Amino acid sequence: MTVWHLLLDSPRPGWSNMARDQGLLDFAERENLAVLRLYQWDPHCLSFGRHEPALKRYDRAGIAARGLDCVRRPTGGRAVWHARELTYGVAAPLAMFGSLPQAYREIHQLIAEAVRCLGATPALAAAPAQASRLDAGACFASPAGGEVVIGDHKVVGSAQVRQGSAFLQHGSLLLEDDQEVVQQVTLGDPPSSHDRPLSRILGRRVGYDEMAQSMITKFQDWAGEMIEWDREAGLAAASREHETRFRSAEWTWSR
Repeated sequence: MTVWHLLLDSPRPGWSNMARDQGLLDFAERENLAVLRLYQWDPHCLSFGRHEPALKRYDRAGIAARGLDCVRRPTGGRAVWHARELTYGVAAPLAMFGSLPQAYREIHQLIAEAVRCLGATPALAAAPAQASRLDAGACFASPAGGEVVIGDHKVVGSAQVRQGSAFLQHGSLLLEDDQEVVQQVTLGDPPSSHDRPLSRILGRRVGYDEMAQSMITKFQDWAGEMIEWDREAGLAAASREHETRFRSAEWTWSR
Protein backbone atom coordinates (compact mmCIF):
# COMPACT_ATOMS: atom_id res chain seq x y z
CA MET A 1 0.00 0.00 0.00
CA THR A 2 1.10 3.56 -0.69
CA VAL A 3 1.65 5.55 2.50
CA TRP A 4 0.37 9.13 2.63
CA HIS A 5 2.61 11.80 4.12
CA LEU A 6 1.63 15.26 5.36
CA LEU A 7 4.07 18.14 4.88
CA LEU A 8 3.14 21.43 6.57
CA ASP A 9 5.78 23.65 5.05
CA SER A 10 7.03 27.11 5.98
CA PRO A 11 6.45 30.10 3.64
CA ARG A 12 9.09 30.26 0.90
CA PRO A 13 9.95 32.22 -2.27
CA GLY A 14 8.35 31.04 -5.49
CA TRP A 15 11.49 29.38 -6.86
CA SER A 16 11.89 27.37 -3.65
CA ASN A 17 8.23 26.34 -3.56
CA MET A 18 8.37 25.06 -7.12
CA ALA A 19 11.69 23.26 -6.58
CA ARG A 20 10.21 21.50 -3.55
CA ASP A 21 7.07 20.46 -5.41
CA GLN A 22 9.26 19.08 -8.20
CA GLY A 23 11.37 17.29 -5.59
CA LEU A 24 8.23 15.73 -4.10
CA LEU A 25 7.23 14.52 -7.56
CA ASP A 26 10.64 12.87 -7.87
CA PHE A 27 10.05 11.15 -4.50
CA ALA A 28 6.58 9.97 -5.54
CA GLU A 29 7.92 8.42 -8.72
CA ARG A 30 11.02 6.88 -7.21
CA GLU A 31 9.65 5.60 -3.89
CA ASN A 32 5.93 5.04 -4.59
CA LEU A 33 4.79 7.38 -1.84
CA ALA A 34 2.08 10.04 -1.69
CA VAL A 35 2.41 13.50 -0.15
CA LEU A 36 0.01 16.31 0.70
CA ARG A 37 1.99 19.54 1.06
CA LEU A 38 0.37 22.76 2.36
CA TYR A 39 2.29 26.01 2.05
CA GLN A 40 2.41 29.77 1.44
CA TRP A 41 4.57 32.20 -0.56
CA ASP A 42 7.01 34.74 0.88
CA PRO A 43 7.28 37.12 -0.88
CA HIS A 44 3.96 37.05 -2.70
CA CYS A 45 4.52 35.77 -6.20
CA LEU A 46 3.11 35.61 -9.73
CA SER A 47 3.38 32.11 -11.22
CA PHE A 48 3.03 31.14 -14.89
CA GLY A 49 2.04 27.77 -16.29
CA ARG A 50 4.82 25.71 -17.82
CA HIS A 51 3.70 26.28 -21.42
CA GLU A 52 1.98 29.65 -20.98
CA PRO A 53 3.08 32.42 -23.42
CA ALA A 54 3.91 34.86 -20.61
CA LEU A 55 5.95 37.22 -22.83
CA LYS A 56 2.96 37.65 -25.11
CA ARG A 57 0.35 37.93 -22.39
CA TYR A 58 1.93 39.87 -19.50
CA ASP A 59 3.80 43.15 -19.08
CA ARG A 60 7.31 42.05 -18.11
CA ALA A 61 8.60 45.61 -17.67
CA GLY A 62 5.57 46.56 -15.59
CA ILE A 63 5.98 43.48 -13.42
CA ALA A 64 9.63 44.37 -12.83
CA ALA A 65 8.74 48.01 -12.05
CA ARG A 66 6.30 46.82 -9.40
CA GLY A 67 8.97 44.58 -7.91
CA LEU A 68 6.80 41.48 -8.22
CA ASP A 69 8.37 38.09 -7.73
CA CYS A 70 7.77 35.67 -10.63
CA VAL A 71 8.25 31.97 -11.27
CA ARG A 72 7.27 29.45 -13.92
CA ARG A 73 5.60 26.32 -12.56
CA PRO A 74 6.48 22.74 -13.56
CA THR A 75 2.75 22.22 -14.22
CA GLY A 76 0.48 23.57 -16.95
CA GLY A 77 -2.30 26.12 -16.70
CA ARG A 78 -2.26 29.90 -16.61
CA ALA A 79 -1.07 32.73 -14.36
CA VAL A 80 -1.90 32.89 -10.63
CA TRP A 81 -1.16 35.61 -8.08
CA HIS A 82 -0.14 33.95 -4.80
CA ALA A 83 -0.80 36.25 -1.84
CA ARG A 84 -3.07 35.60 1.16
CA GLU A 85 -4.10 32.10 0.17
CA LEU A 86 -3.40 28.45 0.86
CA THR A 87 -1.47 26.49 -1.73
CA TYR A 88 -1.69 22.71 -1.72
CA GLY A 89 0.45 20.19 -3.54
CA VAL A 90 -0.29 16.50 -4.05
CA ALA A 91 2.47 14.25 -5.40
CA ALA A 92 1.50 10.59 -5.72
CA PRO A 93 1.58 7.51 -7.93
CA LEU A 94 -0.98 7.95 -10.69
CA ALA A 95 -2.23 4.39 -10.14
CA MET A 96 -3.85 5.55 -6.90
CA PHE A 97 -6.36 7.57 -8.94
CA GLY A 98 -6.39 5.84 -12.32
CA SER A 99 -5.91 8.87 -14.56
CA LEU A 100 -5.04 12.56 -14.41
CA PRO A 101 -8.68 13.68 -14.92
CA GLN A 102 -9.83 11.34 -12.15
CA ALA A 103 -7.14 12.65 -9.82
CA TYR A 104 -8.11 16.23 -10.66
CA ARG A 105 -11.75 15.68 -9.74
CA GLU A 106 -11.15 13.52 -6.67
CA ILE A 107 -8.67 15.95 -5.12
CA HIS A 108 -10.99 18.85 -5.86
CA GLN A 109 -13.88 16.95 -4.31
CA LEU A 110 -11.88 16.62 -1.08
CA ILE A 111 -11.06 20.33 -1.16
CA ALA A 112 -14.72 21.17 -1.78
CA GLU A 113 -15.69 19.14 1.28
CA ALA A 114 -13.10 21.01 3.33
CA VAL A 115 -14.50 24.34 2.11
CA ARG A 116 -18.04 23.19 2.91
CA CYS A 117 -17.02 22.57 6.51
CA LEU A 118 -16.26 26.29 6.82
CA GLY A 119 -19.84 27.23 5.94
CA ALA A 120 -19.75 27.64 2.15
CA THR A 121 -21.72 25.76 -0.50
CA PRO A 122 -19.10 24.69 -3.07
CA ALA A 123 -19.51 22.58 -6.19
CA LEU A 124 -17.26 21.27 -8.95
CA ALA A 125 -17.47 23.32 -12.14
CA ALA A 126 -18.90 21.72 -15.24
CA ALA A 127 -16.62 21.50 -18.26
CA PRO A 128 -17.12 24.43 -20.67
CA ALA A 129 -18.27 23.85 -24.24
CA GLN A 130 -14.84 24.97 -25.48
CA ALA A 131 -11.54 24.68 -23.63
CA SER A 132 -9.73 27.93 -22.78
CA ARG A 133 -6.53 28.71 -24.69
CA LEU A 134 -3.29 29.17 -22.77
CA ASP A 135 -3.20 32.81 -23.88
CA ALA A 136 -6.73 33.47 -22.60
CA GLY A 137 -5.62 35.19 -19.40
CA ALA A 138 -5.29 34.25 -15.76
CA CYS A 139 -6.06 30.86 -14.27
CA PHE A 140 -9.01 32.30 -12.35
CA ALA A 141 -10.49 34.07 -15.39
CA SER A 142 -12.73 31.08 -16.05
CA PRO A 143 -13.22 27.48 -14.85
CA ALA A 144 -11.94 24.73 -17.13
CA GLY A 145 -14.13 22.05 -15.54
CA GLY A 146 -13.73 20.20 -12.26
CA GLU A 147 -12.48 23.14 -10.17
CA VAL A 148 -14.10 24.24 -6.92
CA VAL A 149 -16.62 27.04 -7.42
CA ILE A 150 -19.13 28.78 -5.17
CA GLY A 151 -21.94 30.06 -7.31
CA ASP A 152 -20.28 31.80 -10.26
CA HIS A 153 -17.04 32.35 -8.37
CA LYS A 154 -13.94 30.20 -8.78
CA VAL A 155 -12.15 29.77 -5.42
CA VAL A 156 -9.60 27.09 -6.36
CA GLY A 157 -7.30 26.96 -9.39
CA SER A 158 -5.10 23.91 -9.99
CA ALA A 159 -2.66 22.45 -12.49
CA GLN A 160 -1.03 19.07 -13.10
CA VAL A 161 1.99 17.37 -14.58
CA ARG A 162 2.78 13.69 -15.05
CA GLN A 163 6.26 12.23 -14.64
CA GLY A 164 6.60 8.53 -15.38
CA SER A 165 4.32 6.64 -12.99
CA ALA A 166 3.61 9.64 -10.75
CA PHE A 167 1.93 13.03 -10.97
CA LEU A 168 1.94 16.41 -9.27
CA GLN A 169 -1.18 18.48 -8.77
CA HIS A 170 -0.96 21.78 -6.99
CA GLY A 171 -3.27 24.72 -6.69
CA SER A 172 -4.31 27.91 -4.96
CA LEU A 173 -7.26 28.37 -2.58
CA LEU A 174 -8.17 32.04 -2.48
CA LEU A 175 -8.67 33.07 1.13
CA GLU A 176 -8.34 36.85 1.48
CA ASP A 177 -6.94 38.22 -1.81
CA ASP A 178 -8.29 38.10 -5.34
CA GLN A 179 -6.46 38.01 -8.68
CA GLU A 180 -6.59 41.74 -9.45
CA VAL A 181 -2.79 41.89 -9.74
CA VAL A 182 -2.92 39.51 -12.71
CA GLN A 183 -5.50 41.74 -14.36
CA GLN A 184 -3.29 44.79 -13.81
CA VAL A 185 -0.21 43.29 -15.49
CA THR A 186 -2.06 41.69 -18.42
CA LEU A 187 -1.28 43.22 -21.81
CA GLY A 188 -4.25 44.52 -23.77
CA ASP A 189 -7.79 44.16 -22.51
CA PRO A 190 -7.88 41.38 -19.88
CA PRO A 191 -10.92 39.09 -19.76
CA SER A 192 -13.26 39.49 -16.82
CA SER A 193 -12.36 37.34 -13.86
CA HIS A 194 -14.67 35.03 -11.94
CA ASP A 195 -12.51 34.73 -8.84
CA ARG A 196 -13.57 35.74 -5.35
CA PRO A 197 -11.75 34.94 -2.10
CA LEU A 198 -13.48 32.75 0.44
CA SER A 199 -13.39 35.42 3.14
CA ARG A 200 -15.40 37.78 0.95
CA ILE A 201 -17.94 35.09 0.08
CA LEU A 202 -18.49 34.08 3.71
CA GLY A 203 -18.37 37.62 5.10
CA ARG A 204 -15.71 36.72 7.66
CA ARG A 205 -11.98 36.18 7.70
CA VAL A 206 -10.87 32.71 6.67
CA GLY A 207 -7.17 32.39 7.44
CA TYR A 208 -4.53 29.91 6.40
CA ASP A 209 -4.59 27.89 9.64
CA GLU A 210 -8.36 27.36 9.58
CA MET A 211 -8.36 26.28 5.95
CA ALA A 212 -5.33 24.03 6.44
CA GLN A 213 -6.90 22.19 9.35
CA SER A 214 -10.09 21.56 7.41
CA MET A 215 -8.04 20.24 4.48
CA ILE A 216 -6.00 17.95 6.72
CA THR A 217 -9.12 16.52 8.36
CA LYS A 218 -10.74 15.67 5.03
CA PHE A 219 -7.59 14.13 3.55
CA GLN A 220 -6.97 12.08 6.70
CA ASP A 221 -10.54 10.76 6.65
CA TRP A 222 -10.14 9.84 2.98
CA ALA A 223 -6.63 8.34 3.18
CA GLY A 224 -7.27 6.48 6.42
CA GLU A 225 -3.87 7.45 7.79
CA MET A 226 -1.30 10.17 7.16
CA ILE A 227 2.13 10.35 8.72
CA GLU A 228 4.17 13.51 9.13
CA TRP A 229 6.80 14.09 6.49
CA ASP A 230 10.10 12.87 7.93
CA ARG A 231 12.42 13.04 4.94
CA GLU A 232 13.42 16.69 4.96
CA ALA A 233 17.10 16.00 4.26
CA GLY A 234 16.18 13.95 1.21
CA LEU A 235 13.67 16.54 -0.01
CA ALA A 236 16.18 19.35 0.42
CA ALA A 237 18.70 17.42 -1.68
CA ALA A 238 16.10 16.62 -4.36
CA SER A 239 14.94 20.24 -4.44
CA ARG A 240 18.47 21.59 -4.90
CA GLU A 241 18.67 19.73 -8.21
CA HIS A 242 15.85 21.96 -9.52
CA GLU A 243 16.54 25.29 -7.83
CA THR A 244 18.73 26.74 -10.57
CA ARG A 245 15.99 26.26 -13.16
CA PHE A 246 13.23 27.80 -11.07
CA ARG A 247 15.40 30.75 -10.01
CA SER A 248 16.29 31.50 -13.62
CA ALA A 249 14.67 34.52 -15.30
CA GLU A 250 15.49 32.82 -18.61
CA TRP A 251 13.29 29.87 -17.60
CA THR A 252 10.54 32.09 -16.15
CA TRP A 253 10.35 34.19 -19.34
CA SER A 254 11.22 31.38 -21.74
CA ARG A 255 8.11 32.01 -23.82
